[in-house]
Amino acid sequence: MESHNTKYSNPTDEDYNINQDQAIVTRRIQRLSLHLNPVSEHPVFSDSLQLLTCAGRAKINVNVENLSKYMRGKHRDIQERVYEYFNARPDLQTPLEISKDAHRELCMRQLMGLVREAGIRPFKYVVEDPAKYFAIIEAVGSVDMSLGIKMGVQYSLWGGSVLNLGTKKHKDKYFEGIDNMEYPGCFAMTELHHGSNVQGLQTVATFDPLRDEFIIDTPNDGAIKWWIGNAAVHGKFATVFAKLMLPTHDTKGVSDMGVHAFIVPIRDMKTHEALPGIEIHDCGHKVGLNGVDNGALKFRSVRIPRDNLLNRFGGVSRDGKYTSSLPSINKRFAATLGELVGGRVGLAYSSVGVLKIAVTIAVRYSLLRQQFGPPKQPEISILDYQSQQHKLMPMLASTYAFHFATSHLVEKYSEMKKSHDEELVGDVHTLSAGLKAYVTSYTAKSLSTCREACGGHGYAAVNRFGSLRNDHDIFQTFEGDNTVLLQQVAAYLLKQYKEKFQGGTLTVTWNYLRESMNTYLSQPNPVTSRWEGEDHLRNPNFQLDAFRYRTSRLLQSVAVRLQKHSKTLGGFGAWNRCLNHLLTLAESHIESVILAKFIEAVRSCPDASSRAALKLVCDLYALDRIWNDIGTYRNVDYLAPNKAKAIHKLSEYLSFQVKNIARELVDGFELPDHVTRAPIGTQVAKEAYSQYTQYAGF
Repeated sequence: MESHNTKYSNPTDEDYNINQDQAIVTRRIQRLSLHLNPVSEHPVFSDSLQLLTCAGRAKINVNVENLSKYMRGKHRDIQERVYEYFNARPDLQTPLEISKDAHRELCMRQLMGLVREAGIRPFKYVVEDPAKYFAIIEAVGSVDMSLGIKMGVQYSLWGGSVLNLGTKKHKDKYFEGIDNMEYPGCFAMTELHHGSNVQGLQTVATFDPLRDEFIIDTPNDGAIKWWIGNAAVHGKFATVFAKLMLPTHDTKGVSDMGVHAFIVPIRDMKTHEALPGIEIHDCGHKVGLNGVDNGALKFRSVRIPRDNLLNRFGGVSRDGKYTSSLPSINKRFAATLGELVGGRVGLAYSSVGVLKIAVTIAVRYSLLRQQFGPPKQPEISILDYQSQQHKLMPMLASTYAFHFATSHLVEKYSEMKKSHDEELVGDVHTLSAGLKAYVTSYTAKSLSTCREACGGHGYAAVNRFGSLRNDHDIFQTFEGDNTVLLQQVAAYLLKQYKEKFQGGTLTVTWNYLRESMNTYLSQPNPVTSRWEGEDHLRNPNFQLDAFRYRTSRLLQSVAVRLQKHSKTLGGFGAWNRCLNHLLTLAESHIESVILAKFIEAVRSCPDASSRAALKLVCDLYALDRIWNDIGTYRNVDYLAPNKAKAIHKLSEYLSFQVKNIARELVDGFELPDHVTRAPIGTQVAKEAYSQYTQYAGF
């Protein structure tokens, strides 16, 4: 059987010939036995036999403590502090039924309590130790997703814009007030008529050299700042993104220097009234995240000092001269947005946290709930049904895969903040865009699957799937619409593809393209395309090669299509004609990165039992993904029919094996009951129904 060591080798041609001979003999014996023993009219016997055969394989013994230690890493303690603070403060726990206004006030009290009472001050970690900051955000989001987003607005967006786009004078003036919550603020980028296209923003900031001030204006209703977190009720400042206009002496009158960021006070520090020229309205009740006070801002000739321009990438002197170390509007714009990728990193990481909660509740309930069974025998748990395993086990495997991939993203982001290496900046920008898009889309779908997998009890608000689904849904849109972000990944891949054929160097994350493109451009190996042995299919080299081959095939084919269509449709038209192909390419690449990081995590795990469990889960993740896109592999004969069938059978068997350790795997997330807060998902199974009935008044 499978040995769970950390060294893998490819089968030799001799191994292949032996395996093939054995496979042929086995198939012939099976055919003969079918002739001699026709299939019973009662398929229950063959199913029972299959279950007995599966049950005969040894279950992996998982040391949950070691697994959890490996998963949660060095920031476990700060997360425990968050959990313990809220567990000790029932008055700060979000009730099931709460109005929009009450939820907003509670959310603000939760944040103030965490910062001022619990002494957890996340702001300094935004730049100094991003991994610790994101660990805090994940824990806070587990308590209430609205609180996680409100904290992100305060520290990642409003605070992050001051730290990343401002200079020393801004940090000296605002750091302490942002840190201790005296300066609650907003991040005013999105407009009613513009979201993803930030360069198309219409709000203007015109420099007045006579008074040494900028004048902020909303030129039309389409330019009203919209969906601005913290604006409707609590914000006192806003980082406003606007086109910087400088007066000129020619006929144009003004020169557009591109989108810049400005600190604009929006409410009086004492009275909390809106300041002159600023109109603030409430965006109202939302599908979810109603603890966050999203508002709309309109500016009428609002004057701010010249020093309120966040001038790290471009400044204006007293006499109205513009200076920048970057030569063009596009370069400055790219640098500005590049400094704001932390929001995407945080959302990808937090989305995995949401998925952990949902899959934990669904798996625990599926182990608890019993339904039907063989005649005159006890009912079996619903997780013993193959259909339930098919819904939840690949999802559990994906949760682990995403955990390691987003942890890697956080490491790369932290490295980028220290080094400011240009190559790394591009790498992190693309990786954060891809992972944010892929993970949040997957989590959104999985939340509905988990609800369905828990039947009617999954529909009860107390069991959390409804609020998790509604609160998380917007993760697919804010900090970059997922479809737009995947196009950025595809564009970067095409850029790397061009580099490869022009002899340029590829950045580390993209090195695999050189080898896999060469493999793709040659014909699939007719020998390896037929190998179907379990050892081969569970070999990470085979799995990763398959993922990367698919990406290279998609990249090569879309490059050819774009070149062809651009001759008649132009660049934009060709891109639109190939858009679905480009999105598939981006997703394929991100899946390759996720698998590569999972394989690395398996190999790096120091504990043997945890490593064996992770290897099993990684194999399920890889083979389930290959099977889900089996048509692509069959179309180019990368996999022969017998191999495709073997992959399907093995992925079903691996789902069964993962089911056997599902309890230990979700326990490895180490989410206490006061964090999951779902009676049907309680750790102690025998208490689940008693807790649940208490909510109904029994």
